[in-house]
Amino acid sequence: MDSKTEFRDLYKHNSRMQMKQNRAGEVEYLTFPLLEETGLVRHLFSTRVGGVSEGIYSSMNLSYTRGDRKEAVDENFRRIAGVLGCQPEDIVCSDQTHTTNLRIVTRSDGGKGIVTPKDYTDIDGLLTDEPGLVLATFYADCVPLYFVDTKNKAIGLAHSGWRGTVARMGRCVVEKMKEVYGTRAEDLVAAIGPSICQACYEVSEDVAEAFLKEFRKPGQAQEILTPKGGGKYQLNLWRANEIILTEAGILPEQIQVTDLCTCHNSEYLFSHRASQGKRGNLGAFLGLL
Repeated sequence: MDSKTEFRDLYKHNSRMQMKQNRAGEVEYLTFPLLEETGLVRHLFSTRVGGVSEGIYSSMNLSYTRGDRKEAVDENFRRIAGVLGCQPEDIVCSDQTHTTNLRIVTRSDGGKGIVTPKDYTDIDGLLTDEPGLVLATFYADCVPLYFVDTKNKAIGLAHSGWRGTVARMGRCVVEKMKEVYGTRAEDLVAAIGPSICQACYEVSEDVAEAFLKEFRKPGQAQEILTPKGGGKYQLNLWRANEIILTEAGILPEQIQVTDLCTCHNSEYLFSHRASQGKRGNLGAFLGLL
């Protein structure tokens, strides 16, 4: 894959793209200008470009559990850590099972999931107020959610698939940050990262019904669900998560939403749906400076 050509094509088909492409050596990665403007964090969302994995994992696979060689994944994490200006020992990983469970992490958690085993399970979101620690969550169509408390200098990073979204993972993070760090929603800057878009995301009637029960305000159902007939719907996870964040009190102008679809761009970003499960994982990373 010619990564430069591929990204130019992305811009051509996504004229409203709100993310920035970056390159460090062989590694290509994406960032949100709104998060960068806080001056408080280092962050990125990985692409498939710049790693050493091969075959269906080519090339920047960040999963140890999908059949890739451990040595390749280790090297991929080292390259990502180099871009972030940290070591793998500074990164702490989630243990995602489509819950809304959150974990407060500290320096003692550094390296868990990469250089040491995780001593926790069923964690789809991570929070910290410790500089130097980098939170990591993983994706191949689900939605990454980034949070930066600009006053209390705390961060959160969460994985939100359809189950997490209908359970309002974004609100769970805001409420937990308020409880632990004294965060006020109006002080948060947030971002909704690359995932599957509405045009690519067909869901069954039971999933649609779960969203209809949760999103009851006038017009919300029409914003997030488009009926196709035959009990099938197209689901807009980006808009659903944006509604959740604004209803949790985050100011609309302090939320940046991608328009980059993993499924449409599966040569550049891993997509479970496009690959029929034959793929690696992308990573979202967020750390306080």
